[in-house]
Amino acid sequence: MLFLRRPGTQSQFSVPLWSAQPATEPIRAAVAAVHTDPGARHTAEKLAHRAGLSPRHLQRRFTAEVGVPPGEYVETARVEAAQRALVAGDEPMAAVARHCGFGTAETLRRTFHRRVGVSPSDYRDRFRTSGERTAR
Repeated sequence: MLFLRRPGTQSQFSVPLWSAQPATEPIRAAVAAVHTDPGARHTAEKLAHRAGLSPRHLQRRFTAEVGVPPGEYVETARVEAAQRALVAGDEPMAAVARHCGFGTAETLRRTFHRRVGVSPSDYRDRFRTSGERTAR
């Protein structure tokens, strides 16, 4: 059984579930770029170029259509990608951080703790099934 939305106080793990879907193609293109490669360098300029808008106009339209600014959306998508990587694999934290766009394990740890409320290693320990746990 799979919940489309998680019950109770459990965090929603999928950015598209918690965020509004963009109404226009330029903003959909920016959102798609983030989800295609969350670890890529998604600066305001690059997302604006992808959408065919100026950075300032992208900021306004993205926030209006999606409900959060582009930077917050990118960070949330990266945390979600890290959650999936932590549960699915045994990669070291530094590799997960690089893959998901955080750069360093320390940046991953700080962002993850601020957003999710636990450290990445605690998250991995809590959400992996018992057969996937490895000795440390």
